[in-house]
Amino acid sequence: MEGTSENPPSGETEKTEKEKESHSKELAGGGEGKGLNKTGSMVRADLVNLADIDAALERHLQRGYSRPAPVVEPAAEPPGPPQEWEINPREITLKNVIARGTFGTVHKGVYNGQDVAVKLLEWGEENTMKKAEVTYYRNQFRQEVAVWHKLDHPNVTSFIGASMGNSDLRIPSVVDGDDGFHHVPNNACCVVVEYLAGGTLKDYLIRNRRRKLSYKVVIQVALDVARGLAYLHSQKIAHRDVKTENMLLDKQRTVKIADFGVARVEASNPKDMTGDTGTPGYMAPEILDGKPYNKKCDVYSFGICLWEIYCCDMPYLDLSFADMTSAVVHHNLRPEVPRCCPHALADIMRKCWDANPDKRPAMSEVVQMLEAIDTSKGGGMIPTDAQPRGCFCFGKHKGP
Repeated sequence: MEGTSENPPSGETEKTEKEKESHSKELAGGGEGKGLNKTGSMVRADLVNLADIDAALERHLQRGYSRPAPVVEPAAEPPGPPQEWEINPREITLKNVIARGTFGTVHKGVYNGQDVAVKLLEWGEENTMKKAEVTYYRNQFRQEVAVWHKLDHPNVTSFIGASMGNSDLRIPSVVDGDDGFHHVPNNACCVVVEYLAGGTLKDYLIRNRRRKLSYKVVIQVALDVARGLAYLHSQKIAHRDVKTENMLLDKQRTVKIADFGVARVEASNPKDMTGDTGTPGYMAPEILDGKPYNKKCDVYSFGICLWEIYCCDMPYLDLSFADMTSAVVHHNLRPEVPRCCPHALADIMRKCWDANPDKRPAMSEVVQMLEAIDTSKGGGMIPTDAQPRGCFCFGKHKGP
């Protein structure tokens, strides 16, 4: 029957299909109130296209996920706990400068009422050196402190404390600054050690270059250096820059090893210890030749120092670094041993500076050999007639 609910009139059917299509488009477009009847109170379920709604929802979610995440700045790391060796630089008072170097100065100072030496390392203002360079030097300094602060021996300079620097590193000074402070860059560091009034062993030998030293004093000084090095080696530490300039004397003329700037704990694998380190003239041939080395490089350097202590002279004065390096490595160049040098001492020198590191004695053996030397009958470069010129067999420096 026409017009019944089962068979609606054809006009109504066409209208109903158009309404469905229109409402579906409205829902897909997401307009407000779309899909509602004219009164806005009901939704025609038969006119809702669920597939279109799902697609619209998916597009909405994708827009939300595609938004860039907000940038969150990482929180600054809190400062770590102070090291056991760190001291407050405000408790140091600087006095006069006693030495200058490439990256800083050494001042005489006072800390807790005690005379001290303050090694102040300044690597330039922050804007004059690359951050990587500053980091490298600070790590080198930290390594020096890590080696030094654990040592305890009468022939090793006593470590007191250090500061890695901060944003307000001002050290009280009696000579610098109108406000009574010595101002340094933020990246500066300082290390405080015992003050030794006798100066460096090198300066002591230079002062005695004409008069020379008695044989007894030669052996005493050599034993101090040898015992200090033997102790370092017993702690598995290679100094790597053994020279008379890095030895200090106290008022009683006791010699103490200082400056651990390039010292390091000996590697278990010798191949791990390579690269140029030390001072020309004292450097072992294996280091000059870029080969792996171990603590025996210190033994070689001690042999050169022993010659220097006996002669009160410096080796290879007339040679350039290139000529000296080539001659030491390829022609076995060594300082000339004076004819008046006792055989026992000359033998120690030659054993220590042997080209083969394996043939060099351990520093503990060197101590024993020096202790066995009899100094009661003389044997130094001071001749028996006490002439001020010293041993006549060794005047002006001559290389072999």
